[in-house]
Amino acid sequence: MSTARDGGLSRRDFLGVTGALAGSGLLGGAAGGGEPPAGPASIGPGAIRVGLRVNGVPRDADCDARATLLDVLRDGLGLTGAKQACDRGECGTCTVLLDGRPVYACMVLALQARNREVRTIEGLAKGEVLHPVQRAFVEHDAFQCGFCTPGQIMSAVGLLERAPAATPEDVEAGMCGNLCRCAAYVRIRDAVNAVAKGK
Repeated sequence: MSTARDGGLSRRDFLGVTGALAGSGLLGGAAGGGEPPAGPASIGPGAIRVGLRVNGVPRDADCDARATLLDVLRDGLGLTGAKQACDRGECGTCTVLLDGRPVYACMVLALQARNREVRTIEGLAKGEVLHPVQRAFVEHDAFQCGFCTPGQIMSAVGLLERAPAATPEDVEAGMCGNLCRCAAYVRIRDAVNAVAKGK
């Protein structure tokens, strides 16, 4: 085998060796009958099917790979309780529970929620019986226009499921990611504190 002036392989030798290896299949090339290494599975560009578990029920929706969880809930499944407002994770009107944790649905891709448990405001009441947080919001008049109310309630439910005896400080910290344009914050906190105290 000839060598290049610097003591390494010449280009001709290098090409000869790699050609022989490729032909033998040792490099995994098609010339040796081997299959090329599998890369990550691609999705899109058309609609894809996303399987979710929403409010305890398996649901399928066809959506774009870039669709958010909020898009799929509202447009794909007709669950419009989570409101669309800022679309940048600042106001909390789209809050839902993902595996029990409050998340902004506008900031989560639908693909990220695949095969996970999603709870929306529509899944809280049992028939005509309101969830305790919903009932407290009514009793404490914790809403005005009502636009932010579903997100406020879902954040409160997520907080109280993690910390049933939440202190007023816990409530204030746990609800700080939800804006109320009507500024009903005092009554919202009163409602959540009442549930935490078992009243």
